[in-house]
Amino acid sequence: MSSNIRSYWDYTFEWTDLHQTGEQLRPMMFTYDKLADECLERLEALAPPTNVSDAQKGHPDPKAPKRDLFALLKAHAHDDPKLGELWAQVNTVPQWVDWQQIKRGQEVFFRYGLPILNVLNFESLLGGMGSARVVETLARTGGFSADVVRRRLLETLQHVLQVSESLDAMKPGGVGQISSIRVRLLHASVRARILSLVKLRPEYYDVDKYGIPINDLDCIATINTFCTSVIWMGLPRQGIWLREQEVSDFLALWRLVAHYMGTPTEPFASQPTGRAIMESLLVSEIDPTDVGKILAQNIILGLENTAPAYASKEFMEAMARHLNGGKLADRLNIPRTNMYYQALIYGYCFVVMGLAYGPRLIPKLDQTFIDFRRRVYYTIITGRDGLGGETFFEFKYVPFYTRTTRLGKRRVSKPAPYGIEALAKMGLVAAVFAAVTLLSGGVFALRMLATGVAFG
Repeated sequence: MSSNIRSYWDYTFEWTDLHQTGEQLRPMMFTYDKLADECLERLEALAPPTNVSDAQKGHPDPKAPKRDLFALLKAHAHDDPKLGELWAQVNTVPQWVDWQQIKRGQEVFFRYGLPILNVLNFESLLGGMGSARVVETLARTGGFSADVVRRRLLETLQHVLQVSESLDAMKPGGVGQISSIRVRLLHASVRARILSLVKLRPEYYDVDKYGIPINDLDCIATINTFCTSVIWMGLPRQGIWLREQEVSDFLALWRLVAHYMGTPTEPFASQPTGRAIMESLLVSEIDPTDVGKILAQNIILGLENTAPAYASKEFMEAMARHLNGGKLADRLNIPRTNMYYQALIYGYCFVVMGLAYGPRLIPKLDQTFIDFRRRVYYTIITGRDGLGGETFFEFKYVPFYTRTTRLGKRRVSKPAPYGIEALAKMGLVAAVFAAVTLLSGGVFALRMLATGVAFG
């Protein structure tokens, strides 16, 4: 075996010259999107933020006018050189963009919609709570408390759907581009707020240990969770491998998202660099802490038996263990599940493999499924049982000195007769039926062969 073969968190890979150690990555903990921060200062001078005292009490004023930082940026881009610089940057399409490739990358998301959504929830986000540095910022916002985490995740999914909506969505002025800029300004708001608290109380957040909040490395890791870890970890663990062209197309889509969000794009320029940064982050960043354990468990507590998945706590725990591996799940205090729920996960994988590999063999059927999911998913996420309307990524989860995130309590909820768990049950039955049919057919064929040999 090569001396360069490494194994971390149930994932094995070969270390190459493209990989980077923790020490090599460390400088990016102290670089960040300064342009967005400088623009935020100007935007806040134009429209000062509301007093955070109500937010500290957990009861923001619903009648208070919502401040739209993107609208302010657009309206004043020609009045201020710094705002103009940001506006020009986000509205300049990089030379490496191939719009047909971006279109194909969007179709990848909808071709493998269900398994990708499960990766985002239970591997990218929940497993991402194993990052010791990132959770220090997330815990201070309160956005991952058990009672609000569901909405927080749905808001993230809205952004994912908007950048995948259509080709026009990712062009300047499109909903995907605009939502990416809104998230960029939201990140700047969180960063500025935490750093302002640190000035008065340095012990509030250890900048030397954790880096600048939402720094370049954090932002690269965020894009990683939406594309590279989906491609090479989350989907294969569900039995799905993308074709080479699909991998390049999906990377290209999220590289463009990174550009709009002010994130360094070089790590996503090619398959080798994308895979290397994913594996480097797996080695250097994943080191679960007690805070990360709380946030990971709150995700499951907040999603139990809720739309759109309608999954039980036990099923989600089994899914989390399957997608993240036993070692990381153990460190995040995700309970081990019994054989029944483990079997359900294999039933689920049987279904999504069929939905993934079947339609793509027939181009017209494949496009029909893509168009259907494109229409339905956004309605589900933003509809009455989801967000109840589009979010504009306002700065709602405001950090302050006494805010932290505690382990939530399990709610009393009834299991639903539909949803992903019901789908997994059908898949398990179908898988057992297929196995019995194949076994019976094999036994019958052997008997026929034996009979023929005897008479021969």
